[in-house]
Amino acid sequence: MKILVIDPLFDTVPDLEEAAAGPGVELMFRRSVRGTLPDPADYAEADAVLNCRSAHRLPAEIIAKLERCRCIAQGGVGYGHVDLRAAGARGIPVINTPDYGTTEVADHAVALALALLRGVQAYDRRLRRSNDSWDARLLRTVKRLGGLRVGIIGMGRIGTAAALRFQAFGMEVGYYDPHLPSGHHLSFGWKRFDRLEDLLARSDLLSIHCLLNAETAGMIDARAIAALPQGAVLVNTARGGIVDFDAVHAALRDGHLNAAGLDVFEEEPLDRDDALIRAWAAGEEWLDERLILTPHAAFYSTASILDIRRLSMTYLMAYLRDGLLRTCVNAEFLTAPARTPQREALA
Repeated sequence: MKILVIDPLFDTVPDLEEAAAGPGVELMFRRSVRGTLPDPADYAEADAVLNCRSAHRLPAEIIAKLERCRCIAQGGVGYGHVDLRAAGARGIPVINTPDYGTTEVADHAVALALALLRGVQAYDRRLRRSNDSWDARLLRTVKRLGGLRVGIIGMGRIGTAAALRFQAFGMEVGYYDPHLPSGHHLSFGWKRFDRLEDLLARSDLLSIHCLLNAETAGMIDARAIAALPQGAVLVNTARGGIVDFDAVHAALRDGHLNAAGLDVFEEEPLDRDDALIRAWAAGEEWLDERLILTPHAAFYSTASILDIRRLSMTYLMAYLRDGLLRTCVNAEFLTAPARTPQREALA
């Protein structure tokens, strides 16, 4: 049994991966280049694929090369870079790893919000230049946290964890998630909104925690940002394609958006030719207190990397050995019979 492990996350040796895979398994570790593998033969040999980073894409044309593949496992929560329908048509279940990094991403979202709302980075930058900025009142974006209205888009594992953290600072939590069962909000005293525009209209702080899919792509565009209250703050630790980056630029320029903290981008690494990114990279003073960018790092801690390495292989092997699909994300597209595990090869 051969498992193709693409863009593995171990630093020195694949001890966790090998332990989780167990005997009778050959792990083929490969690095992708510009989103694909240099040698297409690696795809054809694989009985299963563990895709460790979203930088490696699995569109229909790549999935067609997976001649022997019985399962695709995505290390991490997001799977917008995998063609779920194409995999399902070939009888290949796609699984993800939703229970790693939850607290890290929630913490990161709150950290971005607090840094902007309390001016932490802006004070540091300005004071570094001169003592002329010693007067704290120069920063108009600094707010009292208690009583601020935070809007959460996507109240899943991470959204719930973030909401609890924001609530601990005295913020009033509201959320929009049409896929969540009724009554979830009653457990925490939060307010549920059935229409996105209603949530936006009352969100002094908007924090995004939903998946990127056909429903959410481009959801936070110029019109959505305009629906936010004057001087709102936007935080995105979900996926870059949910937010229109040009609309963020325009709203920061005209002052409607007070600040933004972004960890994810439609193009990663950053497009250095983009006008807003150029201004940010040049350290233009108008952005001191208003824009923080981080390199798709919200998921990261030394502990979360250990979790994802172990859990993603564990869930994949649970299917290959026992046919157990714990986190299947393309069940609706499995039109062909699922390819059964080769238990004899794993004995």
